[in-house]
Amino acid sequence: MAGQKSTNIKWHHGKITKEDRVKLLNQKGVTIWLTGLSGSGKSTIAVELEHALIENRHQAYILDGDNIRHGLNKNLGFSPEDRTENIRRIGEVAKLFTEAGIITITAFISPYREDRDAVRRLLNDGEFIEVYVKCPLDVCEERDTKGLYKKARAGEVKDFTGISAPYEEPLNPELTIDSSKLTVEESTRAVLNYLEEKGCVKF
Repeated sequence: MAGQKSTNIKWHHGKITKEDRVKLLNQKGVTIWLTGLSGSGKSTIAVELEHALIENRHQAYILDGDNIRHGLNKNLGFSPEDRTENIRRIGEVAKLFTEAGIITITAFISPYREDRDAVRRLLNDGEFIEVYVKCPLDVCEERDTKGLYKKARAGEVKDFTGISAPYEEPLNPELTIDSSKLTVEESTRAVLNYLEEKGCVKF
């Protein structure tokens, strides 16, 4: 990543503290970072998780991989360099949302450990919750709702994670969900239970 280009800038602090936001929203701002292969179920779990949190009167918002590439990151492709920049930008957005007290749910393949660790370093201890949505490659291929694995196998899609580009599994995620064995509801409940255990929310 290039260094700071802007000069003559300073960080401006407001009058509202993080503690103020916790009291107002009755929750702690965190980033739930769902990572896994395409087709593992990240976006599906993210949608159910956001819905469950809102239903229980908690503020949550999804940053989804495809959605972000329609706007903020529409100038990025899928080369290793672009993937890193994609995650860097999302990390900065997730940090802002977290500081605002929002439970931020991200659903990105984010295949490289160093990129995920870089986002972790942006946040305070306990604010980055890495959730590995684990799923065997053959199951992901069977799901293949977008037909991307078929295209990747045919050489029509280059730099496709799991086929022609690597995926580095998390070494010490806060939570591992095997989506080939758990239902969407069970997967969602696992994340909700973790959030409650860590004092981020109350149900």
